[in-house]
Amino acid sequence: MSVGAASQSGESAQSAAFDFVRSLSVELSGGRVELPSFPDVAVRVRRALADETSTVDQVVRIVGSEPALAARLLKMSNSAMLNRSGKQVTDLRTAVNRMGHNMVRSAAISFAMAQIRSASKLKGLEQFLDDLWEASTHVAALSFVLAAKLTKLNPDEAMLAGLLHGIGKLYIVTRAEKHPMLFMHPQVMNDVIRDWHAAIGKAILENWEFPESMSEAISVQDDLSRESDNLPDLSDVIAAAILMASFASDPAGLAVAMQDSPVIDRLRLRAEKAADIMRESAVEITSLRSALKG
Repeated sequence: MSVGAASQSGESAQSAAFDFVRSLSVELSGGRVELPSFPDVAVRVRRALADETSTVDQVVRIVGSEPALAARLLKMSNSAMLNRSGKQVTDLRTAVNRMGHNMVRSAAISFAMAQIRSASKLKGLEQFLDDLWEASTHVAALSFVLAAKLTKLNPDEAMLAGLLHGIGKLYIVTRAEKHPMLFMHPQVMNDVIRDWHAAIGKAILENWEFPESMSEAISVQDDLSRESDNLPDLSDVIAAAILMASFASDPAGLAVAMQDSPVIDRLRLRAEKAADIMRESAVEITSLRSALKG
C-alpha cells in the first residue's frame, strides 16, 4: 500500500470512528441499551431486584425458569467466599436469601456474559470477549476482598461493580461488529475503547438504574489521581482492584504503579499489603471467580 493510500485509509478509519462514537451517543442518550444475545431472564432478574415490591418468591421463580442461571447462583452461594460455614445450599430460596440482591444480580450478569460470549453473531471476537471476562471476574473478586478488608463498604456491591467495570468495552465491541472498517484498523478501535469505555459504562449503569455510586465508580475507574477528602469509596476500591489485577504477576510493576496515587493512599494500600491480601485471599478469590464463570 502506498503512503497516500495508507493515509487515506487511516483518515477513513478515523471518520468511521467518529461516526461510530456519535451513533453510540445517540443510542445511549435515547435510553436504547441493547447487548446482542443478552438473555431475557437476566433482564427480568434485574428489573425484579430493582422493584421494591418484588418478593423473594418472585425472584426465585424468575431464576428457576433458567436452569443454567439457577445452577450458577447455587454455585456462587456455595463458594468459599460466601459459604464460610461449609453448609451446602441446595435450594434457590435459601441461596437467594444467603446471597442478597447484589450477589443475585452478579449471578445474572455472569450468566448473561456467558451467553454473549457464545453468540454466533460475534464470531471472531472470542479472544477479546474471553480476555474481558477473565479480567472482569478477577476485578470483581479483588473488589470484594478489598472492600471487606480495607473499608466499611458493602463487599457485595463492590463485587458487582467490579464485574461490570468492563461493560463499556463490551458494548463498544459488540456494537462495532456493524462497522468493519474499525476492525481493519486495530489501533483506531483500541483508541475508541480507551477513550470512551468508562463514560459508556457509566451511561449503561444509569440506564439500568444501578446506584449512583456504582455508575460513578465505572466512570472514574482509570483515574488513580482522583483527589478526595472523604473516606475510601467504591470508586477507590474499583480503581485499586483494576490496578492489582493488571499487575497480578508483576509485583515490582505494581509497586511502581501504586506510587503517588491519592486513591491508593486513601485505602492505605501499599504493594506489600496488596501482595499479602492476594496471598491470604487466594482461595476465596479463586473460588469466587470459578463461581462467576459458572
